[in-house]
Amino acid sequence: MALDDLRTLQEIAVEARRRLSPQTWDYLSGGAESETTLRRNRLALDTLAFRPRVLNDVAEVDATTTLLGIPMRIPVFLAPIGSLHLMNPGAAVPVVKAAETFGSIPFISTVSSPGLDESARLGPGPKVFQLYVRGDRAWVDDVLDRVVTGGYKALCVTVDVAWYGRRERDLINRFNRREFVARANIGNVRQEQEFKHQAEITWDFIARCKDRTKLPIIVKGIATAEDAQLAVDRGVDVVYVSNHGGRQLDHGMGAMDILPEVVAAVGRQAEIVIDGGFCRGTDVVKALALGARAVGIGKLQGWALAAGGQEGLERALELLETEIRMTLALLGCSSIAELSPRHVRAAQAVGPAHPMGAYPHFLQLFDR
Repeated sequence: MALDDLRTLQEIAVEARRRLSPQTWDYLSGGAESETTLRRNRLALDTLAFRPRVLNDVAEVDATTTLLGIPMRIPVFLAPIGSLHLMNPGAAVPVVKAAETFGSIPFISTVSSPGLDESARLGPGPKVFQLYVRGDRAWVDDVLDRVVTGGYKALCVTVDVAWYGRRERDLINRFNRREFVARANIGNVRQEQEFKHQAEITWDFIARCKDRTKLPIIVKGIATAEDAQLAVDRGVDVVYVSNHGGRQLDHGMGAMDILPEVVAAVGRQAEIVIDGGFCRGTDVVKALALGARAVGIGKLQGWALAAGGQEGLERALELLETEIRMTLALLGCSSIAELSPRHVRAAQAVGPAHPMGAYPHFLQLFDR
């Protein structure tokens, strides 16, 4: 299908499903063990309904925002994804270029290719580097120094991967992710040591990153008010609510169920971002209404890359923009600043908590 013919986000997901092998689709789209957390991400979004206000002037709707002072065309950034080359041979290259062309922010993963130095040189647009700790102190210091030299605008430390989750779709498919991990940033660290180093980090590590880089620090993987408070107590600039897309701890809460308690704990002490099952403009607006600054797309990003590389990802962002602006207008808001918790309320979901529940056309074609 030509990219110009993709008029909905559903069609992007369908095109990705057709192009990807079943093993790669499951790697990108699945979750841990029973996939309860994965399904709860969707359910948490589906059990929120809107409360629209009418007779407001919405002839012009402004969906722009900022994150860490960086202008964004819409409140959507490109969440870090490892092994991007499985979705598109260009890996992070089309991600960086699509973000720059559209006006978003790419988060470059430690386990994506090309390496962090080459990714930094792909264009002048703002970029964030996402850190997995895969080596000793000397390894970490080298990476942090290169992040600063590369001109990254912030450092995102992922903290919910002390142990690697059991992703049973991959196990059933005999899909050995380690064979496909991009190791450009990892170097010669022995594979059996990689997760040991990640498991050893504590809150003191966050302070060391901040002291070493002098960059804004984003902590990704916050799932409780207690850890959100610890983050701001240590000077974290952005609290990133995430359950790793349901790929780590099974039977966790849906990301949107976590958001209110984090917002209450953080207040104005830091900006808050979130990911976890967001694949519609309505999803994004719900998160903004409840206090998020911006929303990260992971699986949708991967589907768009698979469907059409850089152009596919730009198209997905354009469609999200259309949905976000329309939703704001129909809520009676002419800008994001006018959103508040009063624009949403709890409601019953109208269907099963399927991870692809936002895309009924997809489910008709691939009901699994």
